[in-house]
Amino acid sequence: MPESEKHVYFLMIIIISGFACAGVLDQGLISAVKGFLFLQSHPARLLNDYTLAGGTGAALLNSAAVGAIGLFLVSFNKVRLSGPTIAAVFTIMGFGLFGKTPVNILPIIAGVYISAKIVSKSFKEYIIIALFGTALGPVVTLVIYEIGLTGMPAVVSGVAAGIAAGIILPSIAIRMLQLHQGYNLYNIGLTSGFIALFAASFFAASGFALEPGRVWNSEPSMVLTLLVPLLSLFLIIWGLAAGGKKALSVFIKLQSFSGRLPSDYMVMGSQSGALLNMGFLGAAGCLYVFLTGADFNGPVIGGLMTLIGFGAFGKHLKNSIPVIAGVFIACLVFGKNPSAPGPVLAALFCTTLAPIAGEFGWAAGITAGFLHLIMVERTGAWHSGMDLYNNGFAGGLTATLIISVIEWYKSNIEKIRR
Repeated sequence: MPESEKHVYFLMIIIISGFACAGVLDQGLISAVKGFLFLQSHPARLLNDYTLAGGTGAALLNSAAVGAIGLFLVSFNKVRLSGPTIAAVFTIMGFGLFGKTPVNILPIIAGVYISAKIVSKSFKEYIIIALFGTALGPVVTLVIYEIGLTGMPAVVSGVAAGIAAGIILPSIAIRMLQLHQGYNLYNIGLTSGFIALFAASFFAASGFALEPGRVWNSEPSMVLTLLVPLLSLFLIIWGLAAGGKKALSVFIKLQSFSGRLPSDYMVMGSQSGALLNMGFLGAAGCLYVFLTGADFNGPVIGGLMTLIGFGAFGKHLKNSIPVIAGVFIACLVFGKNPSAPGPVLAALFCTTLAPIAGEFGWAAGITAGFLHLIMVERTGAWHSGMDLYNNGFAGGLTATLIISVIEWYKSNIEKIRR
């Protein structure tokens, strides 16, 4: 392993450990552990804020646990810790605050592992799909704890459902990528939403009424409020300390990339430049949350962690701001409160469409963000909250629409000009 990669591992271990320590300090060890165990059986479908359901400490312990699992899988399978894998671990940690638990992610990962073996591939080739595919964790929790099964039949059925979802994830993910051509960074969100549509339809046909979760922490602790701002500052300092002026020049260079999948900023730029980009994205996201008066709770921090993680894999300030602006404008047009749960999460997660702004400019980015808010407020009900990356699902649909129109126009204009 290169020395530079060891430094990134050390950084990730510090961050994961920091989350765990912050949780214990906030809630106390015994209470945090009890809350963590409680969360393993708590409903995971959107929207369930673990910082309220189990407590701040329990949620941070859970986030650290799922993040540690992700980092271990990357290391054990000898996959390079770079843009895609860093984005995956940060995203998993973020959703460990509102939907993912060790109990519900492991069957999904096992299913992807089996899928790789079925087609005689190494698991490391599917590791990114496995990590992001944990978006379907709520399916496991739903079957084990929410539909009336008990004992071993509940466990076996839930694990089997998760494994089945994991097995079909890779094949569908490849097809979904072709739809939006890499302009939706959360491709597995689109994939998971597609699978969750069928799962929700199955449960509905079976007579189960799946009401959406409505757990939202409107009074987050000071630990939660300061967590991401301090993390962002930490990443900026680390990037500057590691790269100095070169990190700044790479950070500026990154702003010129479209961000279209796959865009590994640690390869296209440098580790220090990518870390600086991650830190500035986190700071910008925190500023938006502060200015709108939204709550720094589990889901919002999850959005900020995902924003930061993809600062190494497709997002930067220049391609993200137009899309966020589009969501904000949509809020003004339709009279929505930007600090309400749906709009604030849409503003943070809509940056899945950042490559559209990066490739086609601000106007396209603003349009994408505007359409995204309209779409994302509908799609969650379609899959009954079983796809945690609902914004990735809506983003994939929005990107497919926009890219189809742009490519149709460009191809026909070229023919007319000839």
